[in-house]
Amino acid sequence: MKKIKYCCKNLNFGTKPVYKAMKSKFPELKHKKKSCLGNCKMCTREYFVQIGNSKIVCEPSAKKLYKRLRKLIG
Repeated sequence: MKKIKYCCKNLNFGTKPVYKAMKSKFPELKHKKKSCLGNCKMCTREYFVQIGNSKIVCEPSAKKLYKRLRKLIG
């Protein structure tokens, strides 16, 4: 995993703390904010990021998303 993409609309929904924490904890990874990742139905219901070019990781809370990303990274 070298790149994590964040949807700007989902950042406003609640993933902004995840973005900030991941960016400070893992500065060697590329953290990109995109205006839309094409998951609009998921965007207002769940917290998600895109890893690499296609894998979507989603969780029901920002805290759980952060924990899952930390586990995936190692």
